[in-house]
Amino acid sequence: MKVYRYPSEQEWATLLQRPTKDATALNATVAEVLREVRERGDSAVREYEEKFDKASLQALAVTEEEMNEAETLVSAELKKALELAHRNIHTFHASQKFQGKKCQVTDGVNCWQKSVPIERVGLYIPGGTAPLFSTVLMLATPARIAGCKEIVLCTPPNREGKVNPAILVAARIAGVSRIFKIGGVQAIGAMAYGTESVPKVYKIFGPGNQYVMCAKQQVSLHDVAIDMPAGPSEVEVLADDSSNPAFVASDLLSQAEHGVDSQVLLVTTSEDIISKVQAEVDLQLSALPRKEIAALALENSKIVLLRNDDEMMRLTNLYAPEHLIIETKNYLELSEQVVNAGSVFLGSLTPESAGDYASGTNHTLPTNGYAVAYNGVNLDSYCRKVTFQELTPEGLNSIGEAVVLMAAGEQLDAHKNAMALRLQSIKD
Repeated sequence: MKVYRYPSEQEWATLLQRPTKDATALNATVAEVLREVRERGDSAVREYEEKFDKASLQALAVTEEEMNEAETLVSAELKKALELAHRNIHTFHASQKFQGKKCQVTDGVNCWQKSVPIERVGLYIPGGTAPLFSTVLMLATPARIAGCKEIVLCTPPNREGKVNPAILVAARIAGVSRIFKIGGVQAIGAMAYGTESVPKVYKIFGPGNQYVMCAKQQVSLHDVAIDMPAGPSEVEVLADDSSNPAFVASDLLSQAEHGVDSQVLLVTTSEDIISKVQAEVDLQLSALPRKEIAALALENSKIVLLRNDDEMMRLTNLYAPEHLIIETKNYLELSEQVVNAGSVFLGSLTPESAGDYASGTNHTLPTNGYAVAYNGVNLDSYCRKVTFQELTPEGLNSIGEAVVLMAAGEQLDAHKNAMALRLQSIKD
């Protein structure tokens, strides 16, 4: 990790740039796969499964027999862990239920909102180097609480055409309706357009590699909503001279092992902590099974030494991290100054992995600086707010003349007439 000591504020924007790639070829490749899936449906999906996942599939849907088989392949201990995580995720997201209130904005004019679930949602669950069964719980649990009628899940199979059993067990626990053995761009296309097997959904959720992310963004332009724009995963850790170097190093590495394009950032006011954390990173990295991946991610990563807490928080809000871990002695005080972040982890005993799995908060979060405008997945992500209004005769008298004048001013006479006729009707 490269160390930057006391950079000037003018240097911060350049310092905080994420690694970028030329997406021209990527966009063309993704567009071609999406076009094939849109035009040829299941046959294109099966061809791409054979090409990319090396799986020859007769049927795309996971059967009830496969679901039952998965139950026998997952240990009782892991199943209990999944159930515990599901309970906590359910509790936290159920607390977010919308309570609509009728509002009388003026005499005789009543307005209100009703929360309505999206009827059919699609979930994408990666299954490559790290099959993310935890993400099944994160995405399906709030969908079920919201009342989505159909929850469709796509995840890539292995070469034998089998889905990771823990993904299937998590899907059953969380209440997924239908599961398909489809990965990558072809999965996004199948859910966006619909095929003979896969129903078209109204919104797609879930993480993925650069191809999946590109596909989500392309289909969102015309065909379907998506949860949020996203890029490679990232974490920022704030530390001071009270921080535990082993804890800080473990937090940096837990993010670095996600993928070679992950980014980790340590921001500190302590010169002493830097060398201690570096030594711990080296020590812990050597014992990781995914150390090659983590080591490459660390090449994109940085340590920034700043003068005081105020600088740390201003730089943090400029970076807008996906995950922010505040491991300083005054973490509660600094947490009040957080403006831009996906999810925040407070104190030395709260690692990012708590939120990734079982604290109850959602781990599907905005990356690449999108936290300045987007939040992570929550119950509202699966709902729409439908607005209602009702005018009584008193309400017509309250706002009618203003509506007539404004419509006339915009030269929209039909709008004006719609109100004027009603005003006249209560005078006659």
